[in-house]
Amino acid sequence: MTEIPDLKARRAIVTGGARGIGAAITRALARSGARVAIADADLVAAEAVAREIGETAAAFGIDVRDRPSTEKAFYEAISHMGGLDILAANAGVSTMRRAVDITDEEWDFNFAVNARGVFLTNQIACRHFLAERRAGVIVNTASLAGKVGAPLLAHYSASKFAVLGWTQGLAREMAPHGIRVNAVCPGFVRTSMQEREIIWEGELRGVPPEAVRAEYVSLTPLGRIEEPEDVADVVVFLTSDAARFMTGQGINVTGGVRMD
Repeated sequence: MTEIPDLKARRAIVTGGARGIGAAITRALARSGARVAIADADLVAAEAVAREIGETAAAFGIDVRDRPSTEKAFYEAISHMGGLDILAANAGVSTMRRAVDITDEEWDFNFAVNARGVFLTNQIACRHFLAERRAGVIVNTASLAGKVGAPLLAHYSASKFAVLGWTQGLAREMAPHGIRVNAVCPGFVRTSMQEREIIWEGELRGVPPEAVRAEYVSLTPLGRIEEPEDVADVVVFLTSDAARFMTGQGINVTGGVRMD
């Protein structure tokens, strides 16, 4: 049986915590003993996850693209929990199109959520950690597409490469203060986002969605589609004392698709 890290008395904010990888991270942190603030653009969905977890979880509305919204959500969550120890900056979006057809709006949307959202949430969390002289922990959700450029997802890839660059730079600045900053890079994860992408990719390539899914499996040495829990367990590890000497890392959680 896998030992669950002990995060009792830790307080965590998970952005994009109402669905997919974010919901799995929320549940995993709660199982490990942490109090969790679920910050999501869909407050109704966030509240449903909070009810499922119980009294150690609470939901807050947030638009990670917008500084006032993000500051308000963090202030409310920190006040509710009595502090902050962990940030899982997971909120993310994707669209899919050939690079020559990407619109300005799609480029801006991907960068606003995936890159600016990480910047804003990380900065607000670090300001709190520094003011409180607290050795906090941040884990950003990047992507396999942040390690290798993905066709039909060039704009998404660019936004996730930005997440990794930011993670490394911030980690170096925060290390003297005992604040650790890492990222996880998931692969082909079974989520509602993936279901949309499989349909989009099939249409763009002229193949059925089943063929796209089968290709994802064939590219994965461990031989299956990744589950959100596969990512969440690594996030919990990175927030725990077991990862106390890790910072600035972009950890592949891809079933072997990427090995460096």
